[in-house]
Amino acid sequence: MNTRVLPLRRPNGLRVLDLCCGAGGLSMGYYLAGYDVTGVDLHPMPNYPFTFRQADALDYLATIVASGEIERYDVVHASWPCQNKARVTAWRGSRDDHPDLITPGRELQRACGRPWLIENVPEASWDGTLRPDYLLCGSQFGLNVRRHRVFETSWGGGGDLLSPCWHHKGLLAFEHKGERAYADAMGCTWMNKTEARQAVPPAYTQWIGHQFFTHERTAAA
Repeated sequence: MNTRVLPLRRPNGLRVLDLCCGAGGLSMGYYLAGYDVTGVDLHPMPNYPFTFRQADALDYLATIVASGEIERYDVVHASWPCQNKARVTAWRGSRDDHPDLITPGRELQRACGRPWLIENVPEASWDGTLRPDYLLCGSQFGLNVRRHRVFETSWGGGGDLLSPCWHHKGLLAFEHKGERAYADAMGCTWMNKTEARQAVPPAYTQWIGHQFFTHERTAAA
């Protein structure tokens, strides 16, 4: 397990564990919402901008739950690999060649004793694997990208209302010939093009981070 630490302290006092963090698109959103962020990924992520642990996310979560270290975190986020659900996998091969990590991952999150949420492709909600508490698109945040992602949360969603998607002419959809422009439009400017292929705009978790903070403050009142 390799560790790299970049100490960035944020003001709201909450800590988030971001499992399967990739190069940190959603981690950056939590940071912008005021959270201290720790990311975990199976692969080296040299451009990840926050505290990083290289480890298998399922094993790591099970280990810190058993040790009690999970108590350091206020919320546990996971972006379990989507290849078992994504349509693009079927276009290139077979979804059955990829394990479903959402189901065992969610069971661990449910058992961890902390609020949690899962991000994945919308297809993960079509077969009932995930409950779509939030379905977000870049166009809802004024981004010039079309990138839908579904989120299931332990608190069941709710909070501020967002405008519907607006897939206007000129909205960028992912394609390899325009990868750099797409990454920059998502707000993932620190990533290389390969890292950004798997990234999600930080705006999504910046918004969700505020929803969770408001939910927790209201519940404690």
